[in-house]
Amino acid sequence: MIRVLGIETSCDETAASVVALDGASAPEILSNIVLSQIEEHAAFGGVVPEIAARAHVEALDGIVEAALADSSVSLDEVDAIAATAGPGLVGGLIVGLMTAKAIAAAANKPLIAINHLEGHALTARLTDGLDFPYLLLLVSGGHTQIVAVRGVGDYQRWATTIDDALGEAFDKTAKMLGLPYPGGPNVEKAAASGDANRFAFPRPMKGSAQPDFSFSGLKTAVRQAATAIAPLSDQDVADICASFQAAVADALDDRVGRALARFRQEFPRQAKPALVVAGGVAANRTIKATLEALCSQAGFAFVAPPQKLCTDNAAMIAWAGIERLRAGIADENAADFVPRSRWPLDSVSAPLVGSGRRGAKA
Repeated sequence: MIRVLGIETSCDETAASVVALDGASAPEILSNIVLSQIEEHAAFGGVVPEIAARAHVEALDGIVEAALADSSVSLDEVDAIAATAGPGLVGGLIVGLMTAKAIAAAANKPLIAINHLEGHALTARLTDGLDFPYLLLLVSGGHTQIVAVRGVGDYQRWATTIDDALGEAFDKTAKMLGLPYPGGPNVEKAAASGDANRFAFPRPMKGSAQPDFSFSGLKTAVRQAATAIAPLSDQDVADICASFQAAVADALDDRVGRALARFRQEFPRQAKPALVVAGGVAANRTIKATLEALCSQAGFAFVAPPQKLCTDNAAMIAWAGIERLRAGIADENAADFVPRSRWPLDSVSAPLVGSGRRGAKA
């Protein structure tokens, strides 16, 4: 039996969870507490790092206590503490990792510093028992990447965004159109009553051999369309949202389709290839339907963990800790680990904006 307490504070959710694995049995999420800060940031149209960090400080101790209470597991019965150490907002990362260090030291438990992206990458093994290798599409507010997940700690980034992450593009589109924060769900809601054919928005990078993403030009096209017909009626907003969403879905269909073909070539022995989709944007029904159809045509299984495990949560962090313990690759020097605002899963591929490194070429 392995039990790990996970802590997640990389952005605007304060989360703690206890996950257990008993031999060959399926893993079990014993508790998964998430406190969202959406209301605190809504007035600003996005996450304010200082407000987020302060909220983590105020809430984290209580969240950890609640996670332990809900799991019916005492701190003495926990085998290790796993905490997100990056990438993310450095203020929040400091709060979570320092708290985890204190708990680990006081309880004499091992500490495991977890890459937030690895948590997303391994969630499908927690929920669906997926075997390696598989393909991951991570679409969130801060990241848009295609990653070949070959094993625990063994990741190869095949594509990333060269400018905005997809979630960021949704949020900025919503802000331009006067829709409330968070942008993604509100753009989708408006698009439901819109005409997706009214505006001929570009399909960024479509046809490019390398399956990278770009959403800055699409965002600019949305702004130009909105400016040209201002003031906007409710129907204008709905039509722009529907046209924007359709452009995104088409771009993803093309980009991910190329990655699926490459996966077939590089892993011909994988009899049951799978595409895993994670991140908050994965909840968008139009995007999800597009990817499901693409996988069906390509002979891939489509795996989307439950929404509460696709967005930021501590269960995925605890599970990543269990995976690392089982693989024997937990960092023995995690007590000295410094939080990283940028931390790519794949440190070998040439860095680009959106790959988890700072700057355009650094």
